Amino acid sequence: MKEYLIVDGYNIIGAWPELAKLKDVELEEARDRLIGMLADYQAYSGMKVYLVFDAYKVPGLGGKYVESKLEIVYTREKETADELIERLSLSLIGRRRHVYVATSDMAEQSVIFGQGAFRLTARELLVKVKQSRRDVEERIQVKDAGKKNSIDGALPDDIKQIFEKWRRGN
Repeated sequence: MKEYLIVDGYNIIGAWPELAKLKDVELEEARDRLIGMLADYQAYSGMKVYLVFDAYKVPGLGGKYVESKLEIVYTREKETADELIERLSLSLIGRRRHVYVATSDMAEQSVIFGQGAFRLTARELLVKVKQSRRDVEERIQVKDAGKKNSIDGALPDDIKQIFEKWRRGN
């Protein structure tokens, strides 16, 4: 089963506390953080993630960009993020495909659900992203737990002997 996640970028930025605070100071930094978090989540979950940003009032900006294998889509001039999300989800829905749309916009959730996509609120997505981070951190700790000294395993024996002599003062 192929899974897709379409994220309403500015809606999520406004709904996640960390990013909402940051957007008031530096919107571009909030966008970059969201991109990084979703790129990590895509790598962890195996879902194909589309991040949609509204460029409704920005002439000539529309288009797709790929960063860290994450597809970032800006709307065309005079096109809203909701319109693009609806069109994108409709194009992805099919047999053996699950399409999820992350937004807290209730009207958009209703339209998406009516098309056959699954809906995720901003809070639900945040929980999934945070859980994926914890899972990755636990795996790293378990992997590193068996190693006493990571450098020791990479050194040739003759260098280890030299260091041991230095340590003993010889």
